Amino acid sequence: MSTGNEDWRAGGFGLYVHWPFCASKCPYCDFNSHVVDRVDQQRWANALTAEIARIAAETPGRLLGSIFFGGGTPSLMEPETVDAVIRAARAGWGFVNDIEISLEANPTSVEKSRFQGFAEAGVNRLSMGIQALNDADLRRLGRMHSVAEARAAFDVARDSFGRVSFDLIYARQGQDRAAWRAELREALAMAVDHLSLYQLTIEPGTAFGARADAGKLRDLPDDDLSADMYADTQDLCGVAGMAGYEISNHARKGAESRHNLVYWRQGDWAAVGPGAHGRLTLPQGRVATEALRAPGSWLNAVEVQGTGEMPREFIPAGEQATEYLLMAMRLNEGLDEARYARLAGQPLDEVAVASLHDLGMVTRTGGRLRATDAGRPVLNAILRELAA
Repeated sequence: MSTGNEDWRAGGFGLYVHWPFCASKCPYCDFNSHVVDRVDQQRWANALTAEIARIAAETPGRLLGSIFFGGGTPSLMEPETVDAVIRAARAGWGFVNDIEISLEANPTSVEKSRFQGFAEAGVNRLSMGIQALNDADLRRLGRMHSVAEARAAFDVARDSFGRVSFDLIYARQGQDRAAWRAELREALAMAVDHLSLYQLTIEPGTAFGARADAGKLRDLPDDDLSADMYADTQDLCGVAGMAGYEISNHARKGAESRHNLVYWRQGDWAAVGPGAHGRLTLPQGRVATEALRAPGSWLNAVEVQGTGEMPREFIPAGEQATEYLLMAMRLNEGLDEARYARLAGQPLDEVAVASLHDLGMVTRTGGRLRATDAGRPVLNAILRELAA
């Protein structure tokens, strides 16, 4: 069934499921996550599946290419809850033959015990939040696992899932370049097919943010050292066959996160769960969806009102073009200039593009605009020029 504007097909169609609960709150985290003593899993499964059915009725004739369970800590879900969500998604839309179903997990023993159940429910890709490969830094980051537990959980994950990714944070307190290179080599020796490697950012509203404001977050690498660590990351991952396909994500060829590519390629994705943000192209236009953030409020709204969504906002074509620019330029494949021009109603500013090209910040080939190796570390500055 046509939905009028078919631009979303260039990015694909996915489902994001937000599980908002965690065993503890990490001091650097600004995600919508909450620590609670008990969760009524059946009640939450009923609400999530009801929301999926509601959105599926609005978007008929589609096949899902990916599902992503994020959070919070979705590995605290019972496998039966995950199974119910996957079944509801299949009933609502149907799946492409090689659907990617990812779930974020922490490597504690409680969560590790559920891995096989998740696989039996249909999860075929696990993304593990390891974050550091030394115990002192794990404690400093507020993580509840040790390196030994992380390695043990990772081994179980490799046995349970065809695809496994894990996250590390670098530019941590007291970390120098040699220490990061050694840790990254260790990670690459473990890696299956995908790594997410993030620079530590201090976000307002987090425990780290409060400490930084009080002058108590010491020994963070300066901008020059952080840039060197980023360059080292690209070099070591490239040599290991795990090139960066996005600013912070590295994969063997063909193992890129298909779900995240839906975001970066400006596809459509349904989003369910507290605080979840989605994008849907409907006959009346493209809309941004956002769910109520507080878990109790969201759950009550779904049960009483039949939806946990806040009022939707239509996204004008010009804003769609800007979103596409901001996301696509994060990718190594870059931006399709013709697609951008269709959305914006005009091409990119030729003067700005030529200036950035002359500075060695961007390159143009085959109708695509890409940030160069020199440009990627200063991508925000490039985007300001292009979006002006």
